[in-house]
Amino acid sequence: MTRVLVILGVILVVVGLAWPWLAKLGLGRLPGDIVIEREGFRFYFPITTMILISLVLSLIFWLFRK
Repeated sequence: MTRVLVILGVILVVVGLAWPWLAKLGLGRLPGDIVIEREGFRFYFPITTMILISLVLSLIFWLFRK
């Protein structure tokens, strides 16, 4: 359990440090992401981005199991 938590912590740090470059990739503004903007209100639900990140993380964890 501690190994998994350490790996997740390292991944979070790496993503945090790489955030300026990841933002340039367009994550969060993909087709399929829902953005509703009205006066004094903004709703953002990144469905496509979440699916893409889930697929990448699933692939990474699958590769680590092998």
